[in-house]
Formats: sequence, C-alpha cells, structure tokens
Amino acid sequence: MKFEPFDLEYSQSVWEQEVDFNLTESGVHPITLQELIADDDALLEKLLGLEINYPHVNGIPRLRELIASLYDKASPENVLVTIGAAEANQIIMQTMLAPGDEIATLNPTYKQVWGIALNAGHTVKCFSLDPNKAWSLNTDELDAVVSERTKIIAVVNPNNPTGKILTTAEMQAIINAADKVGAWILADEVYRGAEREQDEVTPSFFNRYDKVLAVGSMSKAYGLPGLRIGWVVAPPETIEAIWRRHEYTNIAATMLSNHLAAHALSPEVRPRLINRARNYIRNGFPVLQEWMDAQQGLFSYTAPQASAVSFIKYNLDINSTELMLKLIKEASVFIGAGDSFGMDHHMRIAFGQEQELLEEAFTRIQRTLENLS
Repeated sequence: MKFEPFDLEYSQSVWEQEVDFNLTESGVHPITLQELIADDDALLEKLLGLEINYPHVNGIPRLRELIASLYDKASPENVLVTIGAAEANQIIMQTMLAPGDEIATLNPTYKQVWGIALNAGHTVKCFSLDPNKAWSLNTDELDAVVSERTKIIAVVNPNNPTGKILTTAEMQAIINAADKVGAWILADEVYRGAEREQDEVTPSFFNRYDKVLAVGSMSKAYGLPGLRIGWVVAPPETIEAIWRRHEYTNIAATMLSNHLAAHALSPEVRPRLINRARNYIRNGFPVLQEWMDAQQGLFSYTAPQASAVSFIKYNLDINSTELMLKLIKEASVFIGAGDSFGMDHHMRIAFGQEQELLEEAFTRIQRTLENLS
C-alpha cells in the first residue's frame, strides 16, 4: 500500500535529539515534576502510594470531570482520555470514516489528520487560511470543497503553524458548512489556553453545533508533553464508539499520568500552568520579532495570536527542507520546514523558551542565512 509519512514528526524523530537548539517543539519549555508538585506533601504521598495498575480505561473519573469543566455544558460522559491528542485524532478517524467518505481540512495545518485520511484511502480536500489577509479563513474555498460526501471538516484552532485564532464569524462559517451536509467538525484545540494577545481562553467548537469532536491535550498550554495525556470531548454515544477503538490501540493512559494530569487541571494548579505558558509565549515572541525585523526584509509574517510558534515566509532561493537541513548541519539549530505544512519558502519557528536560548539560536541562524544571501 502507498503510505504517506508524517513529515514533521519524522524529521523531529530524526533530529530533535541531535541539535543544540530545537526550535520545532510547538509547546512551551516543559515543566519539571518538582515544579508541578510544588512541595505538595499530601500529593507526593498519594503518588508514592499508588499501585501501578491499569487506571479506568476511559480516564479516571476526577480527570474526566476536570476536562469536562473546560467545555460549556460538558459532563464526564462526554470525555474520553487518550494517549495524547495524537491517539485521539487516530481513533476518531477510524471511528467516523467509512469507504467513500471525504474530509475537508485547513491549509496550512498540522497534517496528522490529513495523512491518516490519505493513508486510509479517503479523498482529502483543502481550504485555506489566506497569508495575504493575516491568515483569515477563505470561506469561498471552504464552501467549494465541502460536498455531500464530506464526513469531517478538520480544523486546528488556535492554528498550528500560524497561531491564528478563528473569529466568531469564521467559526460560524465552518459550522454552517458542516450543518449544510451533516458533516462532523473535528476541532483540534490543543492550543486553547496558550493565547498571546488575549487573556480569554479561545472558544471551543463544542456545544456550538451538535456534531463536534473537540480534541485537547496537556502538551501545549500546560507544558506537560511527556505525560502523553489527551482527550476527546463529543456526544456520549460517539465517545462510546471511539472508546472501542481506544481498547484496540493503547487500552489506557498510565495511572501516574492520569493522576498528574488531574492535579495539573485542578482549580488550584491550572491557572498557574496557564500563566506560566503565557509568560513564555508573551516574553518569547518579542525576541523573535525583534530579530526578524532587524533582517532588512528577509522575512514577512503575521504575528501569532496564540501558541508558541510563528509561521514565517523567507525571501531566499532555497527549498524549506533544504534550509532546515542546512541549519541543522551548520548551526545545530532545528526549525520546522514549510514543506511539512504544504507551503514551501516558509518555516515554523518555536519561541516558547528562555530569552538567552532564543538569542543564541537566532544568532546562529543569522550566520547561516548571511552566507546564503
């Protein structure tokens, strides 16, 4: 069978441990276990006393209750805990798509859903965020690609790689397109809480339309990618169907991950983690912006509204994958190639790190780019 590799994740698997500076990681700098627990002796005693057994296969009740609280009118019955958002997307696609179904997906986007659909033999049609209009949604393209055969409209909001937050009108346009043909909306919302320009958490598609599959994760806004905890929020009968696929893949997330995620999402801890992520994002982007603006027209960009990444167009005559490899070999700096998002002559740069690290990484990139110029 023809297989479409996941280019971005493949390149990260190969290179992220081999460089001095990894600027492809789209979350903020991970938190330590000590910082997460924060001298909570009662929690530490509880964790040390846990039997390393199977937890509830769909997620421990307390964790599902806390996840549900992040969504309007959701209950624990609306929630399935998964091994990161990656498993959530995989088993959603397995559950919801039948032979002959099509999906419509944003471009540029994180291309996991795109690749899963292609590898399963489904037709994938794209509608775009317009780079010439501050990444606004092209509603004409949306309406043109959605048909009676469209089973899923897939979006990432806030968007990866652009950091764009869909407006209320753009969300409604997507809902209208889905409702017209009875399609589901698969809303990857892992960057909710990682807002740069606003304190309000990005609205979810959940409860705005009756056929929504909202995906979330502990990886991006919480600085906890190593927990490998994600989730799906959807109607209870749909959650049951997706759960059956979960039993075929990973059975359950770990007992420790369930309890640590529940601690992280508790009312006492979650605000601290959200503030931590936003501080990294809000302090890191000005460092990137100042460096880009000093390069005399080498870059053009729209500042991200959320997330710890920016999708940047560069004005050099070199393919984005070639540029990525050149920076790895000459500067020991790893950036995301625009090719991985379907747009050459772009690069995704992460900035959710300490200022000193960013400044050194950008200095190294600049030396390589000056040689190219």
